[in-house]
Amino acid sequence: MARPRRLDLSVSERASEAATLARVVRSRREELGLRQDELAALAGCSTRFVHTVEHAKASVHLDKLLAILRVLGFELVIRPGRGEILADAP
Repeated sequence: MARPRRLDLSVSERASEAATLARVVRSRREELGLRQDELAALAGCSTRFVHTVEHAKASVHLDKLLAILRVLGFELVIRPGRGEILADAP
């Protein structure tokens, strides 16, 4: 299998991470010539879930999202950002 693509977001993209992720997933699916139902079958989830991800719905199951990203050749990268750090909270 090909090396997974990194899903790094620029500063401007971080403001709308869910929408950006949705666009990236849909764009890659279309680039691979897959329909939503085909991606769902490969990832072991429902077509409805693929639709949910591609429309940036607020609630998703992480295991299913990771399966979709794997099928599309992506890896999820977590790195420190500019958000709040709970340890610094009063």
